[in-house]
Amino acid sequence: MKKGWLLLFSALVLLLPGLGQAQEGKFVLLASTIGPIDAGIVGALEEGFEKETGIRVRHVGAGTGAALKMAEGGQFDLVLAHAKALEEKFVQGGFGTQRIPLMYNDFVIVGPAADPAGIKGMKTAAEALKTIAAKGVPFISRGDQSGTHVAEMDLWTVAGIKPAGSWYQVYEKGASGNGPTLKYTDEKGAYTVMDRATYLSLKKEIRIGILVENDTAMLNFMSLIPVNQAKFPKVYAAEAQRFVAWATAPDKGQLIIRDFGKDRYGAPLFFPNSDAWRKSQGK
Repeated sequence: MKKGWLLLFSALVLLLPGLGQAQEGKFVLLASTIGPIDAGIVGALEEGFEKETGIRVRHVGAGTGAALKMAEGGQFDLVLAHAKALEEKFVQGGFGTQRIPLMYNDFVIVGPAADPAGIKGMKTAAEALKTIAAKGVPFISRGDQSGTHVAEMDLWTVAGIKPAGSWYQVYEKGASGNGPTLKYTDEKGAYTVMDRATYLSLKKEIRIGILVENDTAMLNFMSLIPVNQAKFPKVYAAEAQRFVAWATAPDKGQLIIRDFGKDRYGAPLFFPNSDAWRKSQGK
């Protein structure tokens, strides 16, 4: 039973509807990066899995760095993350068993329609970021070691730039997620690196738009990592593994991922990426 953890994190109860009704106290507890939660795909997968198996999966959202850190305490059964270096460190430290490919989408660079940096239509993120830095136009960063922040810093590294100065602002509430960060960027009429799913979900509420996209360096891969039962005996490893198998199956979770967002946005927000899915597609 995870009662001790639930008491410590009682402020998060509203994020975990139905915990008290979990079968005999058993549920898979997922530490998940915030973006897929805000987009709705995490909830869709949880609902689909529970409907088919009767096993509940409930999540707590945080930036990837924070989600992995929470899982190091052994109070979670599974992690959903999107920062390869941090994930590998988590597994190498014995906290997780392996990184399991689940899905991907991509990052884009968004900014004001006036585009004072003049980056619209550039082919690479590196070129765009170099231009933003050279012109010193406002850029907003989450700055919280989330997967989005790590991806942003990787892009700056590729551009050969260490961003600093009055033009480069770390949003003080960046840890609250991609949605709030995107809205803040919009308020400031600034630029930022953002995942496409978050942008599409908020497109009607903001004025800034996509200026640079379709750079392979901005692909955003997401993995499931089972927490290591050998290190944490109370982990519900069998239930977590059953969710992993379902979520990565070509005819189950991967289909939900493939179609998610099409009805609302006219295009999918995520793309299936499990080994089984790629094999089924001849890739």
